[in-house]
Amino acid sequence: MLLLLLLLLLLSFTSSYSTVYTNYGESKDDTSITFSYDRIEEVKKECGSVLSSATELKHDVNLAYRIKNELSFVNGDWLQDDGVAPLVPFDDKDIPKNDSDLQPPLKLVSFWLLDVDKEHRSKKTYSVGGMLFLGITRNSSFAYKPYERSPQFQMWPGNTQLMILFQGVYFESEKNGGERGLCLLGSSMLPSRQPDSSDPWEWMNGSGFNYYQPPLLQDDQLSLVLRYPRTLTLTSRAVSGELKSLNQESNLRYFDKVHVTSQLGAYVNYEFGSEELVSKACEPYPYRDEVIDAGIDIYTGSDYCGILERFTSGEGLKVVANWKCNATDEYCSKLGPFVSGKEIKATDGGFDNVKLIMQDVRCEPKTGIRNSSYARVSSVIRAVTPFENQFTAIERTGLSDMTLPAEGIWNSSNGQLCMVGCLGTVSTEAKSCDSRVCLYVPISFSIRQRSIVVGSISSINNKNAPYFPLSFEKVVQPSELWDRFSTSHMTYKYSKLEAAGAFLERSEPFDLGAVIKKSILSYPTLEDEAGFLVSLSLLSEDLTLHVSAIPDPVPKFRPTRTSFQMEILSLGPLFGRYWSSENGSTVESDIPFHAKAESTEKQLLLNVSAQLTLTGEPYSNTSMLFLEGLYDSHVGKMYLIGCRDVRASWKILFESMDLENGLDCLIEVKLEYPPTTARWLMNPTAMISISSQRNEDDPLHFSPINLQTLPILYRKQREDILSRKGIEGLLRILTLSLAITCILSQLFYIRDKVDAVPYISLVMLGVQALGYSFPLITGAEALFKQISSESYETPSYDLEKSQWFHVIDYTVKILILVAFLLTLRLCQKVWKSRIRLLTRTPLEPGRVPSDRHVLFASLTIHTLGFILVLIVHTVSVSQRPVRPQKYIDPRGNSYTLQEWEVELEEYVGLVQDFFLLPQIVGNFLWQIHCRPLRKFYYIGITAVRLLPHIYDYLRAPVFNPYFSEEYEFVNPSLDFYSKFGDVVIPVTAVVLAIVVFVQQRWSYEKLSQTLRTGQRRLLPLGSKVYERLPSLSFEAELVPGVNETVADERKQAESEE
Repeated sequence: MLLLLLLLLLLSFTSSYSTVYTNYGESKDDTSITFSYDRIEEVKKECGSVLSSATELKHDVNLAYRIKNELSFVNGDWLQDDGVAPLVPFDDKDIPKNDSDLQPPLKLVSFWLLDVDKEHRSKKTYSVGGMLFLGITRNSSFAYKPYERSPQFQMWPGNTQLMILFQGVYFESEKNGGERGLCLLGSSMLPSRQPDSSDPWEWMNGSGFNYYQPPLLQDDQLSLVLRYPRTLTLTSRAVSGELKSLNQESNLRYFDKVHVTSQLGAYVNYEFGSEELVSKACEPYPYRDEVIDAGIDIYTGSDYCGILERFTSGEGLKVVANWKCNATDEYCSKLGPFVSGKEIKATDGGFDNVKLIMQDVRCEPKTGIRNSSYARVSSVIRAVTPFENQFTAIERTGLSDMTLPAEGIWNSSNGQLCMVGCLGTVSTEAKSCDSRVCLYVPISFSIRQRSIVVGSISSINNKNAPYFPLSFEKVVQPSELWDRFSTSHMTYKYSKLEAAGAFLERSEPFDLGAVIKKSILSYPTLEDEAGFLVSLSLLSEDLTLHVSAIPDPVPKFRPTRTSFQMEILSLGPLFGRYWSSENGSTVESDIPFHAKAESTEKQLLLNVSAQLTLTGEPYSNTSMLFLEGLYDSHVGKMYLIGCRDVRASWKILFESMDLENGLDCLIEVKLEYPPTTARWLMNPTAMISISSQRNEDDPLHFSPINLQTLPILYRKQREDILSRKGIEGLLRILTLSLAITCILSQLFYIRDKVDAVPYISLVMLGVQALGYSFPLITGAEALFKQISSESYETPSYDLEKSQWFHVIDYTVKILILVAFLLTLRLCQKVWKSRIRLLTRTPLEPGRVPSDRHVLFASLTIHTLGFILVLIVHTVSVSQRPVRPQKYIDPRGNSYTLQEWEVELEEYVGLVQDFFLLPQIVGNFLWQIHCRPLRKFYYIGITAVRLLPHIYDYLRAPVFNPYFSEEYEFVNPSLDFYSKFGDVVIPVTAVVLAIVVFVQQRWSYEKLSQTLRTGQRRLLPLGSKVYERLPSLSFEAELVPGVNETVADERKQAESEE
């Protein structure tokens, strides 16, 4: 019974958890909740003091629709007064106790106005119904309505949720400059506190039923008052509310007062009108700050609003460390105007992983005099602590000391956006509007400037500033900068070429081997026939890497893969990429590279700037590097100087006087690309080395990093996949044609060698027939079944859609069918010849060859061989990482294969390679005196089976690591196509062919006499050729009329006696 009870509790919890967790995916229509408005009189009584200041509602046919959208909000904040009656508990067992202080839970609340009843209205009020969704969470969001349509309470580690349904009235008032409000009464299921106990949630300390089914109390004495500003401006945007219990304090349902804060949302139009406050912060415009004086080119185009929203909406801006600050620790560790807690103070002024989010960006473009452009901008800047979930923070709407509503102006004359910021909820007096926000969109870049958004927050009081100016930026991937920002020309300014040249000279002393290597191998370089800018763009694509990497040298233990990304920002004079159709074709850009003056020896040494990204805990110090240097296309090497964003305490940063804009630029990076030629001689992997030039006792020093990437493909090699697939398809056609020719030759051969036909092994022919039948039945390749990794190998769209490759595939399948039918015909000939031999000597069945012992011997040999392969594979797997293998059927469905299944499918190919083994066993058992197989047949079929191994040995080590199923001829992921297998298997197959040749060249007696040691023979002599075991009727029944003939012959023999 106890076990049954525990099982029921587990199922109950699982069901509850699943329901709660999936609530956020979608919600039912609001109309599924029906409000009866049976408490309107009670509402008017409890809300009397609130409604006393209500004014008469103006006639507005759209009022009911507008307030339903405008008065709803999600992910606001709530805070409860200190007391002895908390509203809801929270279980913090989701993270260790030591981390809970730095990652405090969030108290979020959402409110939806679900119904506006036009029937129950008066001159001053509308009857309304709504839902409040309140809780405590680490990383969840309250932005979606729950599935449940009735009040409820739910809790699990790291999350607490309470849903309350309300009904009440909507009103408007002239208080506080004009406001709108809701006064509501609600009901819900509240968790019961423990009476007369120091711990009100004592039941949480238990387990089992008490924890997952907490005691609940139904309560309909809940009052909620929400107040909204009538207009949305800089100083009037906060939504405030108060949730309280109408019960007596002695009642278990009573709880201390809860305060709710949020802000008006996207359904409300923003009204610009804070010119006086803006001028206080920004005049004289533009405000002179460090960016203005840094000589950075700033965007001044007409599409500023679109660019601002593109790069700020929904994304975090990184806070820059106060590396220039030289004052007290308290002053330099402040996060600008924000009132930060211990989470921010723990960064010690380095602000690691601290972000600023610009929410609710409103940008209104305008046209000024002489066609100049300007824009009015408003936003709410929210500071996000290091451990807070950024996606949850983006959706938060509560106003606090970590939010800074701002409004200002942007002008195309200089590109500066200057705004005034007001900390917190802001009052109409705007006493907290003492911050200045300056923001820019740069269009010139360097190794010290890789941001598309830069800015700062400073105090308007320049003389006695309460905090050091807070700088922020948004570093983007180079691919995000390629759109050129309409007509603005983006540029890159090199400053580390001299240092990179010195690095090159130190790293490349004269070496005769390097000279020979240069003359033999080719590396990614400019294309002679393409236009100069086009050639630079194509080379940038080849030099861009997105690949996994492992430590170099590979450690003994199983290495973990690291994501390695190398994005080329600029190459030579080209920034980003070049497309002539978008940039406009010019005579200069279309001139072939070899015909231009740039085609010199020095041009092969190109200026390059890039961005390197590494993932993984071992590389946290170098997770992102800004690179600049030289690329030598003679040897395919880059010599780069790197800068990294240092995240240390402000004291260490200030004392490091050699920082450049707060960046550590004493880093050297060497990147070696694989050659584009002779890929069969070298593994196509790139080598990366990163080293710090600081002394080991320097706090900013880090250990050298050496990495090796997985095999990579250049652009032309990726294009060659198509041609390689076609070539391999043609090779399959040629090999199948050769196989068909060999089978036809054997069929013509046995027409004249009737006596030798019975001695052809049916097991040998069966192995070949099965090999041809597998592709026809399963849709696999002609020689091997495809094994593909679901994670890393996916079909290529271009390959699937090519009509030419469809023709090749259909041709191959037709040839497979022909080879299969011809092999069956050969089997039929052998079978009939044996039965005819049986009819001639019915009383001596031992003279008729049988494959029973041949099959048994072959199965024994291959079973032992397969066991040996499994043992070897198990040993090798323990020394290297192995991904689970998948079989992909023709419909694209994938099936997981066990290790032994994968090896068995590979071993089937080996059985086909050793197809002559059953014939050799049969020749030995039958002690043949003839030549059953034509030399052209068994040598030709052997060549067909060995050609894939020879091809695999000669081709590139890993030509296409991404789409292994595109190998028509062989699948390089199979163990039997390792270099060792490519040598051993062909040698063994050739030995088998030689054995067959010897067996057929000399008779069994001659071999027995030749193969002897002293007086002992290695081959036994027997009086009979073979003792036939199968019954006469079993084989004879397979040929019509045979039984009748044998019976007649037996009757005739009996009558003669």
